[in-house]
Amino acid sequence: MGKRIMLFLVTNLAIMVTLSIVLSVLGVTGYVLPGGGLDYGTLAVFCLVWGMGGAFISLLMSRVIAKMMMSVKLVNGQSGNAELDWLHRTVARLAQQAQLPMPEVGYYESAEVNAFATGPSKSKSLVAVSSGLLKGMRQEEVEGVLAHELSHIKNGDMVTMTLIQGVVNAFVLFLSRIIANIARNAVDERYAFMVGFAVTIALDILLGILGMTVVAWFSRAREFRADAGAATLTGRENMISALRRLQTTKALIDTRQPELATLKISGTRRMALFATHPPLEDRIAALENYR
Repeated sequence: MGKRIMLFLVTNLAIMVTLSIVLSVLGVTGYVLPGGGLDYGTLAVFCLVWGMGGAFISLLMSRVIAKMMMSVKLVNGQSGNAELDWLHRTVARLAQQAQLPMPEVGYYESAEVNAFATGPSKSKSLVAVSSGLLKGMRQEEVEGVLAHELSHIKNGDMVTMTLIQGVVNAFVLFLSRIIANIARNAVDERYAFMVGFAVTIALDILLGILGMTVVAWFSRAREFRADAGAATLTGRENMISALRRLQTTKALIDTRQPELATLKISGTRRMALFATHPPLEDRIAALENYR
């Protein structure tokens, strides 16, 4: 846990430093005009750099960070471990079926039954599974899960998710600062800075929460598409069987770090609007009706 927190803090510090340098190079040093108004062009650049830039830097670093945070060990199909060599061969076969470049393949030690795909592009992706998944599922169920993760890569879900997150981030920053400036100019000059600061922070949080519902909606939609892709690659019954198996192992999902929710094969949030994954029952029903 301590290692993950440290990596999270270091990553975000690196992003902040990088974006500050970018803004300095662009000459964006301030967007509040001497008279108290706003330079909307400069503000837009500021918000786009912080919103989109942060999201895309996270995407570029996603494969490396995921390996470090989840302690993923890569496999090459020649380890001598029958289970891990089978895992590599299966990913290679499914990637060829899906007409995808071969991703990195890895596993990590965890009792949770989980798998994830990440990476900045189809040619620089990672598919990893937990030891709990390899032990807790039959091979045909594991195939369904791997096909699901490869479908995420084929669909470009990581890039699309980043674009949506970046747009939401930029919009939140832009709107909160416009409203905060209105509030700042509406009060006594002695309290203007304090009011503007408080309103900015409050709106960043409030609008950020509202923005999360948009990102979560797309995340749920992409799970249905990946399930359908898995059904095409390995057969509908394999994926349905895998999802039914997951219904019996939900208690094993590690929920201590919500920021890793997108690296889980199923979700645990009870509030539907903020859930990154649809209920397993809905995913099974969708597959049963899939043609």
